[in-house]
Amino acid sequence: MASKRKNDPFPYPNEIFPENWFARLEAGDLFADDRPVEIDLGCGDGGFLLEMAARFPDRNFLGIERLLGRVRKIWRGAETRGLKNVKVLRVDTNYAVEWLLPQDFAARIHFLFPDPWPKKKHASRRQMCREPFLRHLHRLLKPGDGELIFKTDHRPYFDEAKEVLASGKIDCFEEIPWDADGLDFYPETDFEQQWLAEGKEINGIRLRVV
Repeated sequence: MASKRKNDPFPYPNEIFPENWFARLEAGDLFADDRPVEIDLGCGDGGFLLEMAARFPDRNFLGIERLLGRVRKIWRGAETRGLKNVKVLRVDTNYAVEWLLPQDFAARIHFLFPDPWPKKKHASRRQMCREPFLRHLHRLLKPGDGELIFKTDHRPYFDEAKEVLASGKIDCFEEIPWDADGLDFYPETDFEQQWLAEGKEINGIRLRVV
């Protein structure tokens, strides 16, 4: 496990450290202004998060990442680039979505290349195929125009997620064109660059709340 470096600040300046990890956060606990917020679930080393924050300074970006070493890397990247619109919450994605993040908070959620749980015995852990998880995401998004974007290199996971969304059990999202307004810039994640270099197919879907 990565350890904190001796001279690093604690918490990192862009790291959100709740006083109470068992109480739901308020929007003001995350960002001091009311700019639209985009959330990157499982943001890894922050390549995508930082690129988006640099391109859209009129928006706030929140990364959810549980590993300290990755949070440290995001902090350094934000410091180097002078990005003031990036925050990170160091916690498990499921816990953040279900218990911490405020309702009607996010303009857009990015769920990019989560663990596909390829073994059949683990398939039930695929979050985009779980109705409770999808309903929690819906609760976090702004009513009317909040968006959820999902990408994966694992075709069975993608197909199963599409089936769940089309089944009628989840009636709170509608699919919209990938190139619809507001998404003319979408950088590749570190994992995506790796998978593309290996010749893997990338699958994605863009959803809007209804």
